[in-house]
Amino acid sequence: MKKLFAILTFALYIAPAYAAEALSDITLDIRGHKLTAEVAATDATRTTGLMFRRMMPENRGMLFVFAQSEPLRFWMKNTYIPLSIAYIDEAGTIVNIADMKPQTTDGHPSTKPAKYALEMNQGWFAKRGIKAGAKINGLRNAPPGQ
Repeated sequence: MKKLFAILTFALYIAPAYAAEALSDITLDIRGHKLTAEVAATDATRTTGLMFRRMMPENRGMLFVFAQSEPLRFWMKNTYIPLSIAYIDEAGTIVNIADMKPQTTDGHPSTKPAKYALEMNQGWFAKRGIKAGAKINGLRNAPPGQ
Protein backbone atom coordinates (compact mmCIF):
# COMPACT_ATOMS: atom_id res chain seq x y z
CA MET A 1 0.00 0.00 0.00
CA LYS A 2 2.85 2.41 0.84
CA LYS A 3 4.44 1.66 -2.52
CA LEU A 4 1.20 2.47 -4.38
CA PHE A 5 0.80 5.71 -2.42
CA ALA A 6 4.38 6.72 -3.24
CA ILE A 7 3.84 6.04 -6.96
CA LEU A 8 0.58 8.00 -7.04
CA THR A 9 2.14 10.90 -5.13
CA PHE A 10 5.10 10.97 -7.51
CA ALA A 11 2.75 10.90 -10.53
CA LEU A 12 0.76 13.86 -9.20
CA TYR A 13 3.88 15.96 -8.80
CA ILE A 14 5.65 14.93 -11.99
CA ALA A 15 2.64 15.00 -14.38
CA PRO A 16 2.11 18.79 -14.33
CA ALA A 17 5.84 19.41 -14.74
CA TYR A 18 6.00 16.95 -17.64
CA ALA A 19 2.96 18.52 -19.33
CA ALA A 20 4.50 21.99 -18.93
CA GLU A 21 7.71 20.82 -20.61
CA ALA A 22 5.78 19.43 -23.57
CA LEU A 23 3.98 22.71 -24.29
CA SER A 24 5.24 25.23 -26.81
CA ASP A 25 5.35 28.96 -26.10
CA ILE A 26 3.80 31.76 -28.13
CA THR A 27 4.31 35.52 -27.91
CA LEU A 28 1.14 37.58 -27.88
CA ASP A 29 0.50 41.32 -27.87
CA ILE A 30 -2.55 43.06 -26.43
CA ARG A 31 -2.60 46.83 -26.90
CA GLY A 32 1.20 47.00 -26.74
CA HIS A 33 1.51 44.65 -23.76
CA LYS A 34 3.62 41.63 -24.69
CA LEU A 35 3.27 38.29 -22.95
CA THR A 36 4.46 34.74 -23.38
CA ALA A 37 1.90 31.95 -23.14
CA GLU A 38 2.24 28.19 -23.04
CA VAL A 39 -0.09 26.68 -25.62
CA ALA A 40 -2.56 23.95 -24.65
CA ALA A 41 -4.08 22.73 -27.93
CA THR A 42 -4.99 19.10 -27.20
CA ASP A 43 -7.57 17.54 -24.91
CA ALA A 44 -4.82 16.31 -22.57
CA THR A 45 -3.00 19.65 -22.26
CA ARG A 46 -6.24 21.63 -21.99
CA THR A 47 -7.48 19.28 -19.24
CA THR A 48 -4.29 19.71 -17.17
CA GLY A 49 -3.90 23.43 -17.89
CA LEU A 50 -2.29 25.23 -14.94
CA MET A 51 -3.30 22.63 -12.35
CA PHE A 52 -0.94 22.00 -9.44
CA ARG A 53 1.32 24.98 -10.19
CA ARG A 54 2.14 27.26 -7.28
CA MET A 55 3.14 30.42 -9.17
CA MET A 56 3.39 31.97 -12.61
CA PRO A 57 5.71 34.82 -13.65
CA GLU A 58 4.06 38.22 -14.25
CA ASN A 59 3.94 38.29 -18.05
CA ARG A 60 3.38 34.59 -18.63
CA GLY A 61 0.13 32.74 -19.09
CA MET A 62 -1.55 29.82 -20.81
CA LEU A 63 -3.41 29.96 -24.11
CA PHE A 64 -6.05 27.28 -24.64
CA VAL A 65 -6.75 26.64 -28.32
CA PHE A 66 -9.88 24.81 -29.50
CA ALA A 67 -10.65 23.36 -32.94
CA GLN A 68 -13.66 25.62 -33.41
CA SER A 69 -15.55 28.39 -31.67
CA GLU A 70 -17.97 27.17 -29.02
CA PRO A 71 -19.35 28.25 -25.65
CA LEU A 72 -16.53 27.64 -23.14
CA ARG A 73 -16.61 27.19 -19.37
CA PHE A 74 -13.56 26.90 -17.12
CA TRP A 75 -13.15 26.04 -13.44
CA MET A 76 -10.26 26.01 -10.97
CA LYS A 77 -10.19 22.50 -9.51
CA ASN A 78 -6.61 21.67 -8.41
CA THR A 79 -5.44 25.13 -9.48
CA TYR A 80 -3.65 27.08 -6.75
CA ILE A 81 -2.97 30.36 -8.57
CA PRO A 82 -5.71 33.04 -8.66
CA LEU A 83 -6.31 33.64 -12.36
CA SER A 84 -8.12 35.92 -14.77
CA ILE A 85 -9.38 34.34 -17.98
CA ALA A 86 -10.03 36.12 -21.27
CA TYR A 87 -12.27 34.33 -23.76
CA ILE A 88 -11.33 35.20 -27.34
CA ASP A 89 -13.23 34.76 -30.60
CA GLU A 90 -11.83 33.53 -33.94
CA ALA A 91 -10.97 37.09 -35.00
CA GLY A 92 -8.76 37.54 -31.90
CA THR A 93 -11.15 39.84 -30.05
CA ILE A 94 -11.68 39.40 -26.31
CA VAL A 95 -15.30 38.39 -25.69
CA ASN A 96 -15.21 38.65 -21.88
CA ILE A 97 -12.82 38.46 -18.94
CA ALA A 98 -13.54 36.74 -15.61
CA ASP A 99 -11.59 36.45 -12.36
CA MET A 100 -11.37 32.91 -10.98
CA LYS A 101 -10.85 31.88 -7.37
CA PRO A 102 -8.37 29.01 -6.79
CA GLN A 103 -9.43 25.52 -5.74
CA THR A 104 -13.09 25.88 -6.71
CA THR A 105 -15.42 24.14 -9.13
CA ASP A 106 -17.36 27.35 -9.81
CA GLY A 107 -17.96 27.63 -13.54
CA HIS A 108 -16.72 30.70 -15.44
CA PRO A 109 -18.43 30.75 -18.86
CA SER A 110 -17.73 32.70 -22.01
CA THR A 111 -20.54 35.12 -22.85
CA LYS A 112 -20.30 34.17 -26.55
CA PRO A 113 -18.68 31.31 -28.47
CA ALA A 114 -14.88 31.46 -28.24
CA LYS A 115 -12.01 29.67 -29.96
CA TYR A 116 -9.35 30.64 -27.41
CA ALA A 117 -9.03 31.21 -23.69
CA LEU A 118 -6.07 33.03 -22.16
CA GLU A 119 -5.32 32.57 -18.44
CA MET A 120 -3.09 35.11 -16.71
CA ASN A 121 -2.39 35.95 -13.07
CA GLN A 122 -5.49 37.50 -11.53
CA GLY A 123 -5.65 41.22 -12.23
CA TRP A 124 -3.21 41.15 -15.17
CA PHE A 125 -5.81 42.42 -17.66
CA ALA A 126 -7.30 45.00 -15.27
CA LYS A 127 -3.87 46.46 -14.39
CA ARG A 128 -3.33 47.17 -18.08
CA GLY A 129 -6.81 48.47 -18.79
CA ILE A 130 -7.54 45.53 -21.11
CA LYS A 131 -11.25 44.82 -21.48
CA ALA A 132 -13.70 43.00 -23.73
CA GLY A 133 -13.30 44.25 -27.30
CA ALA A 134 -9.49 44.42 -27.16
CA LYS A 135 -7.69 42.67 -30.02
CA ILE A 136 -4.95 40.07 -29.41
CA ASN A 137 -2.13 39.87 -31.95
CA GLY A 138 -0.09 36.71 -32.53
CA LEU A 139 -2.85 34.09 -32.35
CA ARG A 140 -2.19 33.04 -35.96
CA ASN A 141 1.11 31.57 -34.74
CA ALA A 142 -0.66 29.16 -32.37
CA PRO A 143 -0.94 25.50 -33.37
CA PRO A 144 -4.46 24.42 -34.35
CA GLY A 145 -6.69 23.05 -31.63
CA GLN A 146 -7.33 19.31 -31.69
